[in-house]
Amino acid sequence: MAEYTDLESLHAALSKCRLCAEAGYRIESRPIFSGPPSARLMVIGQAPGEAEAPAGQPFSGDAGRRLFRWLERAGWDEETFRATCYITSVTKCFPGRRPTGEGDRVPTAAERRLCRPWLEGELSLVRPEVIVPVGRLAVQVFYPPETRLADVVGSSIVDEQGRHIVPLPHPSGASRWLNDRRNVGRVEQAILILRRLRLELGL
Repeated sequence: MAEYTDLESLHAALSKCRLCAEAGYRIESRPIFSGPPSARLMVIGQAPGEAEAPAGQPFSGDAGRRLFRWLERAGWDEETFRATCYITSVTKCFPGRRPTGEGDRVPTAAERRLCRPWLEGELSLVRPEVIVPVGRLAVQVFYPPETRLADVVGSSIVDEQGRHIVPLPHPSGASRWLNDRRNVGRVEQAILILRRLRLELGL
């Protein structure tokens, strides 16, 4: 994949990407992402969902409403956050529903590998100071693959590039993980960490 010197060029190329379709994966939307190149905070989700496909905007459905309730408690209103922060995902296109019809299909490891250079390009060009990986697949970008959400949500690390990594669970209403009261407490701690970083870094 070519190297891009600015986010606009990367977005133009990404919008034309057909790698997954050419590899035989059924992709049901074009790439979805948003945010300015000056963003100092980046949210990385798993993949666009069914609601995001027609809206063309990340986290537009029920999961997005819950995510923005968390972020509001950390000090950002949705309008300001969308205008100043960058929102993307591990894979950029809506992967379609599960074969059973219950919920969205989880992108395969092969799809994630095909899409990874796009994410690396976004990280390289935006250069965020704070990264919020949302859900297991996004967390695995920054932590070992065997890492459990319960081990990292509610904590943060500073990686080799000096970026603060603050994991969150996927905010889907279907997430069983959030039914555990201990996990709800972990989310509360993550919100406190984000609030502290917002104030300390002037985000």
